[in-house]
Amino acid sequence: MSDPIKVLVTGAAGQIAYSLLYSIAKGDVFGKDQALILVLLDIPPMLPVLDGVVMELQDCALPLLREVIPTDKEEVAFKDLDAAVLVGSMPRKEGMERKDLLKANVNIFKSQGGALEKYAKKTVKVLVVGNPANTNCLIASKSAPSIPKENFSCLTRLDHNRARSQVAMRVGVSADNVKDVIIWGNHSSTQYPDVHHAKVSIKGKEISAYDAVKDDAWLKGDFISTVQQRGAAVIKARKLSSAMSAAKAICDHMRDIWFGTLEGEFISMGVYSSGNSYGVPDDLIYSFPVTIKDKTWKIVEGLSINDFSRGKMDATAEELVEERDTAVSFLGV
Repeated sequence: MSDPIKVLVTGAAGQIAYSLLYSIAKGDVFGKDQALILVLLDIPPMLPVLDGVVMELQDCALPLLREVIPTDKEEVAFKDLDAAVLVGSMPRKEGMERKDLLKANVNIFKSQGGALEKYAKKTVKVLVVGNPANTNCLIASKSAPSIPKENFSCLTRLDHNRARSQVAMRVGVSADNVKDVIIWGNHSSTQYPDVHHAKVSIKGKEISAYDAVKDDAWLKGDFISTVQQRGAAVIKARKLSSAMSAAKAICDHMRDIWFGTLEGEFISMGVYSSGNSYGVPDDLIYSFPVTIKDKTWKIVEGLSINDFSRGKMDATAEELVEERDTAVSFLGV
C-alpha cells in the first residue's frame, strides 16, 4: 500500500460532506490501495457536529483511513495537501442580493486560496463545489498565484450527470450508454447542457443523441430547462439541496482527475479559460468538455458549434464575466 495522501474536505459537518466522506475513505476516489489522511474543516460552531462525523468515520473501521483531523483552523487544514474539495461556502439567505452573496464568498475563498498558497503542496488538486462555484474557484486560484491555474477546477459534473441521465431515461437505456454530453459555462441556471455531440448506445450500436431521442423540440426545450433547474427542483421536493447526487459527482470528478477519463470519451468540468477555440473570454472558470490524462486536463477542441449553441454559450459567459468583475472588485477590500 502506498504512503497516505492528505485530502481536505471543507464544510465537513454539512450534508454534502456526510454523503461524500465515506466514499472517499473507502477508496472509491483515489483508489483501493491508496491510504488516506482526511482533514475536515468547518466553522467553530460546527465543531461538535464534526466530532460526531469523526466518530462515525472511526466506526466504519476502514482499512485505508489512517487518520482523521477535524479543525476550524486554516493553517492546520491546508498543510501539505494532495487534494482539496472545497464544499463549504456562504449559502444564499432569503432576501440576500446576489452581490452580497458574492462578497461573502470572496472573503471565504480569498482566505482559503491564501491558505493553499501558504501551506499546501504546489501539486495540490483543488475542486471547488461551494456556490457560486465558478467564481469562487477563480478567486481561490487568484489568491494562490504559485499553484498552477490548471490545478483548480469547479464542479459541473453534477449537471453533466443530470443531462446524461435525462437522455438515458428518455431513450430507455442505462446512463452508461450515454456519453459526451457537455455542460458549457456557469454552474447556474444559465448553464448550457448540450447534446449535439452526445452519443447513445442502443443494442451495441452508437448513434447521435438527436437520432436516439427523435424529439428535437424536447432536446432544445424541456431537456435544457430540466437540467438547468434541477437543483431548485430537488430543494423544492426535499427542502434541502442535492447532497447524495452532489457527492457522487464530486467522486466522479476527482476520480477522473486522479485516474483519467475513459478512452474516447469526454466529461464536463469548470476549468480556467485561456485561448480556447470556442471564443470563451479569458480569465474565467468556465465549464468545457475535457479529457484527462496523467492528472492533466485538456479542453476538447474543434467541436462544431451551431447558432443555437453559440447564443447559449455566450449568455452564460456574459454572466460569468459580470460575476468575475463584481467579485474581483471586492478582492482589494
